[in-house]
Parts: sequence; C-alpha cells; structure tokens
Amino acid sequence: MTAVTGLRISRGLLGAAGIAAGLYGGWLLWANPLEVIIRIAVWAGVGVIVHDFVFAPLCAVIGVAGRRVIRGRWWTPVSVAGLFTVVLLLLAVPVYTRPGANPTNPTVVDRNYPLGLTIALAIVWACVPVAYLVGRLLPVREDQVVEQESAEHVDGQPPAL
Repeated sequence: MTAVTGLRISRGLLGAAGIAAGLYGGWLLWANPLEVIIRIAVWAGVGVIVHDFVFAPLCAVIGVAGRRVIRGRWWTPVSVAGLFTVVLLLLAVPVYTRPGANPTNPTVVDRNYPLGLTIALAIVWACVPVAYLVGRLLPVREDQVVEQESAEHVDGQPPAL
C-alpha cells in the first residue's frame, strides 16, 4: 500500500466517523420537543452572529493595534499570553456565575476560584519574559540573517528571461 492510498483510506475513515457523529447528534436532537430544538437553533445562530460580527472583528482590531504597539520578538509571547488570558477568563465565567453553588452542599464550589484564576494568569504572564529570553538565547535564525543583508549581497543570480 502506498502512502497516498493510506492517506485516502484514513481520510475516508475520518469522513465516515464525522458523518456518523453528525447523524448521531441529529438523532439525539430529534428526540427533543420542538421548543427545545428551536431554542438550540436560536442559541447556535446567535453564537455564530456574535462571533462573526463582534468577537472576530474585535480580535482583528486588537491584533492590528497590538502589532503596532508591540514590536519585534515581544509580539509572539505577548499575543500567546493574551490568547491564554482570554481562554482562562472564558473558562472562569461558569465558576463566577456559580450555577452549581448550593448552600446545603458546600463541596460543590469549594475553592477560592478568584485566587486560582489570579495565580494562573500570573503564571501565564510570567512566561512572557521567559519566552522572550529563550528566543534571544537561541541561535540566529535564517530570517534575521536575510534581514541584515542588503541588495548587494545577492550572488550568482541567473539572468532574467
């Protein structure tokens, strides 16, 4: 069996698994009353609209503005830390709204979640200078060598046709 055949088989199997999972999800959805199906459809539609018209443009604007403010090697670690911060904050929303909190069962939400979030964010942002320093200590990359050369450094180019 060639590599191309193996790739085609694996793609076919993954496609079949995806179709099977979609059909199973549709079957589970169909078992619900019509009101629940409508609520799910509205929720999914609103999620798509909020993503496309609020979240994605906001991310693009923040990315462009951040790129203008943060230059050089700092950009990558700061942008990754920013992404991790957004993910951690989104993961913390259910804990701060405390949907499972119950006065008769204090073990449900039993931790100091604000402290845990603060520590996690501190660790993420403490990694920014570490990543910057590691990037500075690594050997010079090809892009940096090319950026330091001028147009006169071009050797032995064939004539243009």
